[in-house]
Amino acid sequence: MASLAKFLFFVSFTILTSTSVAQTSHSPNALLFPITKDTVTLQYMTEIHMGTPLNRIKLLVDLNGPFLWIDPLTPSSSSSYRTINCRSIDCSRAQANHCGTTDTCVLFPKNPITQTASQGDLAEDIFAFHSSDGSMISTAHQLLFTTSPAFLSKGLANGAKGVFGLGMTRIAPPSQIAASLGLQRKFSICLSSSEGIILTGDCSGNMCKSLTYTPLVTDRGDYFISMKSMKIDGRKLSFTMPPKDVRIKFSTVIPHTTMESSIYETFISAYLKAATRINMTTVASMPPFSMCFSAKSVGRTPIGPAVPPVDLLLQTEMVKWRIQGRNLMVRVTDEIMCLGIINGGLDAKDSIVLGGYQLEDNLLQFDLGTSMLGFSSSSTTKQTSCSNLKMSFTGTEELL
Repeated sequence: MASLAKFLFFVSFTILTSTSVAQTSHSPNALLFPITKDTVTLQYMTEIHMGTPLNRIKLLVDLNGPFLWIDPLTPSSSSSYRTINCRSIDCSRAQANHCGTTDTCVLFPKNPITQTASQGDLAEDIFAFHSSDGSMISTAHQLLFTTSPAFLSKGLANGAKGVFGLGMTRIAPPSQIAASLGLQRKFSICLSSSEGIILTGDCSGNMCKSLTYTPLVTDRGDYFISMKSMKIDGRKLSFTMPPKDVRIKFSTVIPHTTMESSIYETFISAYLKAATRINMTTVASMPPFSMCFSAKSVGRTPIGPAVPPVDLLLQTEMVKWRIQGRNLMVRVTDEIMCLGIINGGLDAKDSIVLGGYQLEDNLLQFDLGTSMLGFSSSSTTKQTSCSNLKMSFTGTEELL
């Protein structure tokens, strides 16, 4: 069955490229990108198909990345690839301020893992995507991306050729796809320890109908929400200097949540007290984690380890993001599990950054039109997961 699906997939692509179809016969409500987690680097990866002929390209998912960038060895072999002139409207859309030696539009892609940046040309090519029902492929001509030197991909998971940026810019894929195919200016992401998804456009699954909403704050193209206070096991934390609307940043490239040192010290002290009350036994720390426990002292529940939950209180105490169970504890060995929240240091750029592990099995919907974030908290409380959500859209495990 899987072989038949792949054969039909290849035939569909061949027809699309040979006839230069600009879009499908009916307008999709959303386009779907699969996400997998690399077990070595803990990076979240997706795949796209681009060029003539179409090639499959593996990319790092960067929620705050300003655009899509790709190793130039890939697009250079495409007959539909072209660079963008630095005096064009597309270059203005990209807010580029530099011209190359051949009047190309120049941007500066950055590797979010190594923090290395370099010069690249803004270009365009044909890309192909799955619609959210998994039954067809849509193409979007003139999708902009930035080329990069080959060395910029160092530090990415094996086989990755660039970064799929989802940031709040006019040339990030969600904004471009919405404009090209007439979709709503929103996207949803659901990470998983195995298989997750990105949906650009409208999310119509059952999980999407029961989200909690909070204002979305953007800064430098990054995504934040505001936190009023925090609770551990129902008890509000007393900070030495109460955080007045502390901003929480979302990240798909940081494996675990980080907190600025002054916030972390208050948090970790309160968490130790809560853990002690339920007889959790501490053991020696295991870097990068500073608080670890004997697995034998931790009970089990349907949503993971029975540990004190953490509530991030947002615009009111009634609106909260709960982190619990498996999103809190990282199993380091058979005998040890550690609190998956890390001290970000005194000079941390952001007060709190929610990392990938804490985001897993949480459905997030970024509405760019209304600047609102919809979130499910952990879907495991509903006895489902992001892997199940993916299958509910595709109807099959063989998405690509």
